[in-house]
Amino acid sequence: MMRMAQAMARPSLIVMCLLTVIDGSCADDVRRLQRAGNSVGVDVEKGGSITWLSFGESGNVVNIADPGRLIQQSYYAGKSLDRTAQTQHKAWSPWPWNPIQGGGVGAWATASVIREESSLLYSETVPKLWDMADEQAAALMKQSTRFEEGFDNVIHVQCEFQSLRPANDRWGSAAVPRGQELPACYFTRRHSRISSYLGDGRWRTEKYRPGPPWFQCRPPLSVMGCFDETDRGVAVFSPVSTRPWNFGAAGGGQSGDPRDKSCIHIAPVEVLKLGPQSSLKYGYWLVVGTRGEVASSLDRLIDMYRNEKLQFRPDSNSPNDG
Repeated sequence: MMRMAQAMARPSLIVMCLLTVIDGSCADDVRRLQRAGNSVGVDVEKGGSITWLSFGESGNVVNIADPGRLIQQSYYAGKSLDRTAQTQHKAWSPWPWNPIQGGGVGAWATASVIREESSLLYSETVPKLWDMADEQAAALMKQSTRFEEGFDNVIHVQCEFQSLRPANDRWGSAAVPRGQELPACYFTRRHSRISSYLGDGRWRTEKYRPGPPWFQCRPPLSVMGCFDETDRGVAVFSPVSTRPWNFGAAGGGQSGDPRDKSCIHIAPVEVLKLGPQSSLKYGYWLVVGTRGEVASSLDRLIDMYRNEKLQFRPDSNSPNDG
């Protein structure tokens, strides 16, 4: 498993740590949508996170080795605490308030509500705190997943997060600036050709070495993709992200096994001050296919959604810290 080694006030200094925790072998309950040979799925037993993404004969390209992988919501807030006396994992101590859609180091989360329609998957999840053995966070995550209208290879995901913490809990009432992943994405290791999209079919190859730590760059059009040796893969378009993205690989080889510990990571980043009663809502897009197919769809998407805004409600009762 891997998460950020520190959720620092300066997100540009975020590093990544590699650690094996519980594996991805819990029972699967995946609900899927399909269109023109492409498929996306969310797993009820993994917090309603996206655990399946495939195109043509690709098989699943999402890494599901543990609850910290997947394609999912993940947020940071409050003071970093030492809670090792209360089942906090020693590798993640001290640690801030960190609700994870898929689960924590010792347990998977389960979607409390899931709704399947002909063209939509909707879930609601009480997330787990990442650093704890099995502790629910005082929060609610909602997610709507569907194919974008007019596209066969584009998935539109709408995320909503509500912090429901008491005003004076152990993490404090101050709203601390922290880098938020919008969203956190983990793909199979064979998709190791990471590129930023420049528009009009042009890509910029992003150089990196296997981590930790993650590398960072600022994709000019808020798009990064990862492709295999045949130039087939997936791109992430997150127009609400304005900070440098995290990206890179963990482990070696070119495994296409979704449960392999080696993986590829891409995460759009935005800095937000989440107070105990903050909420946010945002959308992102996943585009699959050959590099040319992905580029063609991206040109249209970027034109349609380049002005997409993050809907953020800060906590009016929370003092700012930094």
